[in-house]
Amino acid sequence: MTHLSRKSAIAALATLSAAALTLAGCAAAPTPSGSGSGAKSSFLPCMVSDSGGFDDKSFNQLGFEGLVAGAKKVGVSYQKRESNSDSDYAPNIDSLIKAKCSLIITVGFNLSKATVAAAKENPKIDFAIIDDAADNNFDGKTDAPNIKPILFDTAQAAFLAGYASASVTKTGVLGTFAGIPFPTVTIFMDGFSQGMTYYNEQKGKNVKLVGYDPAAPDKATQVGEFAAGDKAKQVAQSIIDQNADVILPVGGPIFQSAGAAIQDSGKDIALLGVDADTYVTAPTYKKLYLTSILTDMSQAVQDVVANSKGSSTFDVTPYVGTLKNGGVGIAPFHDYDSKVSSATKSELKDIQSKIISGEIKVTSYLNK
Repeated sequence: MTHLSRKSAIAALATLSAAALTLAGCAAAPTPSGSGSGAKSSFLPCMVSDSGGFDDKSFNQLGFEGLVAGAKKVGVSYQKRESNSDSDYAPNIDSLIKAKCSLIITVGFNLSKATVAAAKENPKIDFAIIDDAADNNFDGKTDAPNIKPILFDTAQAAFLAGYASASVTKTGVLGTFAGIPFPTVTIFMDGFSQGMTYYNEQKGKNVKLVGYDPAAPDKATQVGEFAAGDKAKQVAQSIIDQNADVILPVGGPIFQSAGAAIQDSGKDIALLGVDADTYVTAPTYKKLYLTSILTDMSQAVQDVVANSKGSSTFDVTPYVGTLKNGGVGIAPFHDYDSKVSSATKSELKDIQSKIISGEIKVTSYLNK
């Protein structure tokens, strides 16, 4: 099955999810359905990271913070397992099953197959997966009835970041690169590209994007892994060499390598974070950050933990974070605030309203 087929299947699942959200009034993240005679005793929520680790200052860290907050909210302990490579995923999940976890949350697209396999073998355990639909059959349905997908339409927030980036570039070139170009990674790039294009249309400009072509997402400039280090730094340097002066790295901690490359270059280049407000979580490079594309992953995970604890029937309806329900957004401009014009800030507010209303349509694998 091709990569595009996988995207189509996930999109179908997301469409069903969006319909469910509409019927529910587009509430924020799912909330507990109540604790009664069916509430679970001896509840133990657990989590497995992807290879970026829980201290990635981004994706895994946000998920883990949600686990901790959720466990505290319902008054229980938790367990975690950190993965150093793909080969750790299944053993880590199995370890948590043996530890008698009630809910196992896995972090990221890479863990999809291992999560589905474990869920099928352990139907009495609740599972959730962040940033994946758990649809390895490519039929638009979650592959096991005890898995809850937690998804984010980050293209909407990335659209705002792309517009803002186009407004501040001096070279007329924006750049981006991926850890690995999974759909849940390239969705940031899709929105970023569309925001830049919208800016060009509105302002009669010709800002360009290097590192990504929306028509060929699989060919995005990539590191080949989700780890900070020399490889990610070399890829960032290749983007710098193409004259980009605003750079969006997408994939856990690889933004840290981009920050190092920018500092070494001595050039005036802005950096964007993803998932968390990296100005706060990774202040080493805070002077470089234009903004961050946010996912409220921590709150979503917290609510999933509370839902699993509080009800005898685990709500497996996929959650999709959007600008409308507050699941995605952009961080403040912080030290770059004076470099973003008041006109652009006003325009961003108007654009956000139009995305929420549907007047501006942002497309991605979740929303064709």
